[in-house]
Amino acid sequence: RSILLLPGWLDSGAGHWQTRWEAAHGFQRVQQDDWQWPKRGDWMMRLEETLLADERPALLAAHSLGCLLVAAWAAHSQHTHRVQGALLVAPPDVARDDLPPQVTTWRPVPLPRLPFASTVVFSQDDPYCAPERAAAFAQAWGSGLVSAGPRGHLNAESGLGDWLEGLALLHAL
Repeated sequence: RSILLLPGWLDSGAGHWQTRWEAAHGFQRVQQDDWQWPKRGDWMMRLEETLLADERPALLAAHSLGCLLVAAWAAHSQHTHRVQGALLVAPPDVARDDLPPQVTTWRPVPLPRLPFASTVVFSQDDPYCAPERAAAFAQAWGSGLVSAGPRGHLNAESGLGDWLEGLALLHAL
């Protein structure tokens, strides 16, 4: 099977667990045309194209806005059977008033139940999503819910390194 990495807004930098997984395990990052001003439809189309370019079933490892990409894509695609599962890490609450204008076009958060296994991983002190909201997303999506403790936005600044706990959650799907 293939493992696709779905970064969020501004992509994932050098110290990010997604970038480290890409380097260490050869997982494929889904490249977007515009990381600065993400357009939901464009991102969904790129995910669809990437999934259809490979015959193997896929696991998705999404971070931040990438989680909303998975939910939006799954609500519209006729190819969701190609996905075996999704690890949804640090989904952002785009309904908040303090978000940058680049991501407000992703409102509202898509909440249809996902047609494949999924796990939401959240942080107790994520600056972009309260734990209660992450739990509400997980419930709506039919996802398992895992707390990573107080680790910020679960990105490079969180000091996760190779994040073996996340890798184990991904493979458990």
